[in-house]
Amino acid sequence: MSNIFFWRKKREEEKAEANQSDAASNSQDLVATELPKRNSKAGIRSLFSRVKFDLESLEQLEEILIQADFGVDSAESIVLEVKKIAKTQGAQSEAELKTILAGVIRDKLATGNRELNLTSGKLPYVILVVGVNGVGKTTTIGKLATWLTQGNWKVVLGAADTFRAAAVDQLATWADRAGVKLVGPSSEGQDPASVAFEAVEYAVQYEADVVIIDTAGRLQNKTDLMDELSKIRRVIEKQAEIAEVLLVLDATTGQNGLVQARAFAEAISVTGIALTKLDGSAKGGIVVAIQNELAIPIKLVGVGEGVEDFAFFDPEEFANGLVA
Repeated sequence: MSNIFFWRKKREEEKAEANQSDAASNSQDLVATELPKRNSKAGIRSLFSRVKFDLESLEQLEEILIQADFGVDSAESIVLEVKKIAKTQGAQSEAELKTILAGVIRDKLATGNRELNLTSGKLPYVILVVGVNGVGKTTTIGKLATWLTQGNWKVVLGAADTFRAAAVDQLATWADRAGVKLVGPSSEGQDPASVAFEAVEYAVQYEADVVIIDTAGRLQNKTDLMDELSKIRRVIEKQAEIAEVLLVLDATTGQNGLVQARAFAEAISVTGIALTKLDGSAKGGIVVAIQNELAIPIKLVGVGEGVEDFAFFDPEEFANGLVA
């Protein structure tokens, strides 16, 4: 994301400053703000760390891609495209072939809107975060909340994973780090939808810019999951629109991540994916497999445990990292 401009409310102190600097100007209720940039230190493992890439190894490329979780269909189409372009261009060297491969992968990923939907001006922006337990949902929420507060946005977190006390405690820790308000369950096992409702209610009452809702991720019974997420959506939409439904996936799980993505896509309308632990995986092709099968854009990537170790997904940077 080259220009990270979003719309948020212009608060009273900002209006006062604007009026002092230009008494004749009329302050607007909304103002475009630029949030801090995040550099993606994408420690993506190359596909060719142990294999020489030349014309002869083009025959092995499909197998390499499948092992990296591109999926059979994607791997086959990528190899065919690389061969076609290499023949047209007369490419023979490793550098030339890698450039072609990176371009083909980039083009497969450069689809869909990869920006967060924070531009409509309909506040508060509600971001519903879904995913199975253990993929890094809470950490992703904490990083996102910190990034927004660094841009002077007013953020509320909703701890709607009420069946795991550890999840609520972990989110509370991130809320403290980010300096944001946490709305959690008032009693153990409180209905998740009621917590989500209260979080959005608080955000509306205190004019927050963004409310991020954490949810439970139990796939053992998909019917229960669908029912719970549907109920959360319904109660939230009584007060505000849902701007984003972010599905968090662990890149190290490979094809299992695709299985999870299918399940959640059936349960709720997912608008984007946050891919975590990308720096620790040799299975980066799962990004292409997800895009190819589900057409859900990858929006955020996690590349470490630090609070600033996340970035907006860049197809070109990712493709270059895979073939470097």
